[in-house]
Amino acid sequence: MSRLNRSDRPYDIVLFGATGFVGALTAEYLAAHAPEGLRWAIAGRDEVKLRRLRDRLPGGAEPGVLRADVSDTASLRALAGQARVVATTVGPYVTYGEDLVAACADAGADYLDLTGEPEFVDLTYVRHDARARETGARLVHACGFDSVPHDLGVYFTVRQLPEGVPLTVDGFVTADAAFSGGTFASALGQ
Repeated sequence: MSRLNRSDRPYDIVLFGATGFVGALTAEYLAAHAPEGLRWAIAGRDEVKLRRLRDRLPGGAEPGVLRADVSDTASLRALAGQARVVATTVGPYVTYGEDLVAACADAGADYLDLTGEPEFVDLTYVRHDARARETGARLVHACGFDSVPHDLGVYFTVRQLPEGVPLTVDGFVTADAAFSGGTFASALGQ
């Protein structure tokens, strides 16, 4: 499937898990900063909570509301078929994420998550990368705090060093923050 053929889907971005802690923060950010004309929706298992979230979004944002549940594969397939990109905050991913990855790979929808679970990343690559390549879907993991600052730091550092010289980069991070419930559950699962 050509990436260009997906422009007729109803939504550019669907945010799955929008009523959770990180999902709601992401929905609020999208409402405040999305470019004009972005077609987006919030999704999750509780339509009442999704509508309440939509009502409190800044700037009068009116994203679509889609019901989908990780325990209902058909609902995940329907969700993936309506989106160019599905961003999910529903974890632990090794427990709740694979069916959505499969749905996106089959539908040719790009998939984004913020997992920090190496086992999940490996599992989805082994099971779904070939299909995603066939349909043009891009499966992108670790789009959250666990990875982005580190990746940017290494990228910046490597660009400062001479080319062609073998090197090893070690990174260290300190943070003064508490784990969210989802991060804690993911850590326990690892």
